[in-house]
Amino acid sequence: MWTSEQRRRYERRGLRYPSDLTDAEWALIEPLIPPAKRGGRRRSVALREVVQGLLYMLETGCQWRHLPKDFPPRSTVWDYFDLWSYDGTLARLHEALYLAVREAEGREASPSAAIIDSQTVKSAEKGGLRGRRWAMTRARRPRASSATSSSIRSG
Repeated sequence: MWTSEQRRRYERRGLRYPSDLTDAEWALIEPLIPPAKRGGRRRSVALREVVQGLLYMLETGCQWRHLPKDFPPRSTVWDYFDLWSYDGTLARLHEALYLAVREAEGREASPSAAIIDSQTVKSAEKGGLRGRRWAMTRARRPRASSATSSSIRSG
């Protein structure tokens, strides 16, 4: 049940979009983002705006071309998304936030138990989707290719 303290903590009033970061949320994320590379031009984009653009995309599920104009250009947001996916920044962000949430709830940082249902076991026994190389599997020919070819004798 929501308490008045929780409602104040999760209040999103005053933000442009509900997906925008508060200052406290940005303070958690900012140290995990890698600094700009040495040399070259200075970074001209605000990384907070890039992250907020990514969060907007995640929350709304909109297409890249529908990213509102008050975010950095969609190509810039996409480039950072691509870079951070490749270099592991997004995975590190997810892990750090996941651990912070578990600790805030009074749980251990790493879960000590897992639940596996019968469907998971069945797919694991068969190897799941990774068990077969779909691109390398040859198409099977039906046994009776056609009714006419099987009824005609070759002489």
